[in-house]
Amino acid sequence: MNWYLKVMKQYFDFDGRARRKEYWMFVLFNMIFAILAMVLDNLLGIGFIEGVGLGPIYAVYVLAILIPSLAVQVRRLHDVGKSGWMILIAFIPLVGAIWLLVLYCTEGTPGVNAYGPNPKGLDESYSLNVN
Repeated sequence: MNWYLKVMKQYFDFDGRARRKEYWMFVLFNMIFAILAMVLDNLLGIGFIEGVGLGPIYAVYVLAILIPSLAVQVRRLHDVGKSGWMILIAFIPLVGAIWLLVLYCTEGTPGVNAYGPNPKGLDESYSLNVN
C-alpha cells in the first residue's frame, strides 16, 4: 500500500525513475481498487450499462488515477533508460503492449542514468565484476 501512496504523492511527477516493485505494486492496488469501484457500482445499481458494473464511481476513480498511472509508467521507462515517449508504442496493436510489458519487467539500469540516480540506492556501492 505504501508504494501506491508513493505514486499518488508524486501525482504530476514525470521526472526520475521508478523501480519495478513500485510500478507493479501500484498496478496491483490499482486493479484492486478498480474492481472494488465496479462492485460498488453494481451493488448500488448505478451502472451505466446493466450488468457490466461500470458506473460513475468507477469512472471517477479512473479519471482520478489517469495522471499518476501515466507518471509512474514514464518513470518506469526512465529506469530502464528509455524516454517516456516510448509509452506511445502501446498504440501499435499487440506488439506495442508486449514490448511495454517486457520493458516494465526489465531490471532498471544500475547506477545513474540520464534520468537520475538508481531508485534502489545502489549508485555508489554497485559495481560490475567483469574479471
